[in-house]
Amino acid sequence: MAVDAAKDGAAKPLKLRAEDEEDIRVISAILQDAMVAVGDMAYVGEDRRFILVASRLRRESGTAGLQRVRCGVWFDEVKTVWRQRFSPRNAERILVLLAIRCDGGNVLRIDFSGGAGIRLEVGRILCHLDDIGEPWPTRQAPRHPVEGGV
Repeated sequence: MAVDAAKDGAAKPLKLRAEDEEDIRVISAILQDAMVAVGDMAYVGEDRRFILVASRLRRESGTAGLQRVRCGVWFDEVKTVWRQRFSPRNAERILVLLAIRCDGGNVLRIDFSGGAGIRLEVGRILCHLDDIGEPWPTRQAPRHPVEGGV
């Protein structure tokens, strides 16, 4: 997926739509290592929508240095939401997003570090990601252990 650079050389804000498993893999890669406060997630039952706001790393070309930007992510046609290993009452807790994946049929999983997760039963895959506001520099680069290494 290519990202156009703005005239000043900076990457444009992302605005994406996912409708199948391949699209979800792209959004998952973009959101890897995003930080999400538990209080920034909600299920809106009357709209059948699950929403979250994340601070994602900007990895697209045209990005100067290590930056984060807030983005809104929402899933439509959500029938049921299950939370694992975190309480929605702990609104200040920060979760680190590892992956979003399809788990057979009409189930999406949002996996966070430490075993926390969300399982969404959906009518069909329909997800949106929109960057919000301006990016800011960060020094906090994610570190992942090397498999079989130190």
